[in-house]
Amino acid sequence: MPAPLMHIETNPSLPREADVVVIGGGVVGVFTAYYLARRGVSVALLEKGRIAAEQSSRNWGWCRQQNRDARELPMATKSLDLWEKVARETGEDTGFRRCGLLYLSQDENELAGWAKWRDFARTVGVTTHMLSAEEASERGKATGRQWKGGVFSPTDGTADPSKAVPVAARGIMAFGGGVHQNCAARGIELSAGRVSGVVTEAGTIRTKTVVMAGGVWASSFCNQLGIRFPQASVRSSILAVAPGANGLPDALHTAHVSLTRRGNGGYTLAISGRARVDPTPQQLKFSREFLPMFARRWRSLAPGALEGWRQGHETLAKWALDDITPMEKNRILDPKPDMGQIRLTHRRARELLPELNNVGISDIWAGYIDSTPDGVPAIGELEAIPGFILAAGFSGHGFGIGPGAGHMIADIITGDEPIVDPRPYRPERLNMAAWGKVAEF
Repeated sequence: MPAPLMHIETNPSLPREADVVVIGGGVVGVFTAYYLARRGVSVALLEKGRIAAEQSSRNWGWCRQQNRDARELPMATKSLDLWEKVARETGEDTGFRRCGLLYLSQDENELAGWAKWRDFARTVGVTTHMLSAEEASERGKATGRQWKGGVFSPTDGTADPSKAVPVAARGIMAFGGGVHQNCAARGIELSAGRVSGVVTEAGTIRTKTVVMAGGVWASSFCNQLGIRFPQASVRSSILAVAPGANGLPDALHTAHVSLTRRGNGGYTLAISGRARVDPTPQQLKFSREFLPMFARRWRSLAPGALEGWRQGHETLAKWALDDITPMEKNRILDPKPDMGQIRLTHRRARELLPELNNVGISDIWAGYIDSTPDGVPAIGELEAIPGFILAAGFSGHGFGIGPGAGHMIADIITGDEPIVDPRPYRPERLNMAAWGKVAEF
């Protein structure tokens, strides 16, 4: 049950060589290739299935600064500016609008936490407004309820997950880069200890720089290289309703349910943080490192089933470069939605916003959200393999901060001043020192 997604035509044949090969056609990989192509760098973007067909089209579409981790906030702020520029640079609409994000609450502790973040945000020039009970109830009048308070972040916004990343991918080609769908990267080749090529199902591309932006597939790919990357994922289930509900906020979060206006006038509905933890070989391997995170979120996480094991994205198995890989067996990760969660989300949304009783469900889907143990992405070149740059573990924040991440990675590759300080994202902080021996081909 995939989420709605624009289809684009891409380059049918691979180049023999490229300055940079980017693996993964989600938001991070696409924007990395986009900013490289704009600088005249020869870049080839590889996607095993369709551009943005996994989590980059299955998210809420929020592009926010509000409540960001201090390490991610600079990237979130830069990303908002970049989202605005993409439409001008490509001449296409990504659906991005600074519509503002509205948070409403009946919980004094939650409001106190938001106020504390507001005080921090002021120190770095970010605007966010705490709402009184009267102001919150007025902005949330579509609920017909009185609220104790809330937050409104006027400079934050949303983009359209069904088309934003495909639009940027077309921009790569417009600026001279290559985009290759239905072409899985199987592994990399090394010469004298550093990257010399990428082996794909359609042949080898000679290159000295590879960016691994494979989302939930990143750790299993790294495992082939003897690299230990602690990564885990949860399965989140979301629904969308058809257009026709009037007078609702563009983007609203409450503890019970959240909604986002879609590009077609319908709404995406979800319960923040609610997900299933599907056991997989990789999940078990890194369980000790993720226990603190899962313990903090125990109220919103529930045990899953064998869905994750069947999908194959978190395997510990080794694969051969001359044979079909798990990525080719599962071109698009499309897990089964948790129908209990879907029903609960829909019920809560209709109770909170009676206007939603006038429209029906249009789409249902699920997706795997990958995370690092500290909830901050791992971005940077790995010391064990010169020329191999990891960009994964975005912990549910990738869509919003993808443009900033891609720009920063392009900066690092081209030797330009990074758009934000890359040090907080360095992979080495994640106990990745236990590398195995990397084979040379």
